[in-house]
Amino acid sequence: MTKRIIQPIGAALLALIVVGIPLWTVIVTAGKSQADALTPDMSLPHHWQLLTNISTVTDQTRIGWAYLGSLFLLIPSVVVVLVIGSMASWVLARRKGKLVSVIYALGISGIILPPAVVTLVLLLRQLGLAGRPTGMICAYVGMYLSTVIFFVTGFVRTIPESLEEAARIDGAGPMRVFVKVILPLLRPVLATATILISLYVWNDVFYAFFIVGGRMDTLPLNLFTVASAGVHLNNWHLIFTYVLLMSLPIVALFIVFQRSIISGITSGAVK
Repeated sequence: MTKRIIQPIGAALLALIVVGIPLWTVIVTAGKSQADALTPDMSLPHHWQLLTNISTVTDQTRIGWAYLGSLFLLIPSVVVVLVIGSMASWVLARRKGKLVSVIYALGISGIILPPAVVTLVLLLRQLGLAGRPTGMICAYVGMYLSTVIFFVTGFVRTIPESLEEAARIDGAGPMRVFVKVILPLLRPVLATATILISLYVWNDVFYAFFIVGGRMDTLPLNLFTVASAGVHLNNWHLIFTYVLLMSLPIVALFIVFQRSIISGITSGAVK
């Protein structure tokens, strides 16, 4: 009985430390004046000026263009990787054999084997895609396809094959079976994959810096520029305000789809 009580309390405390403290620090620092925010801490501001800081950030930075740039990379990347990954996962889940197992192992190996940035940039340069949004989208699709395959393949294996057989008896072809039968059932796990990939792409600064850095604005790249500029070195209140504005879309997306995320994780990874 004691163990059942201690474990939830311990999990809640861990979540508070890992998530709550950084989030609280960002919010209170974003509401401080420049003088109060010289040393970022968790203390409340003497006078809240969050709206003033937001107005300053929107006026003095390119956050609007950075939002558009991030969305321009995010939406195509997520759509393409979900479509390709879900189709591949359906085939891998239904086919049997050693070759299929090898292909599946190679398909999910990208989760633990990060791409080499130098090789990636050289390859995109030879293809004429370096420095272009198309090249960045292709890189994201290649990097995060493994995540979709891992989650969706496990989920598809829990779907009874009798549903597909009934559709085939009615004359449906492979594409129609996938679109009308399989795809609607994949909504929970696809919601999970959408959140994870969106989080990776939205916050990416490393690969974007080497592939499209200096040629287009994204939120992380623009934040890096703002934080690195000499005029902003002591403006922690503006930097944390930028971080807060940058985080809002992902937080809202997570809140809306949190039930689907939990369902997708348990169904795709555990079953």
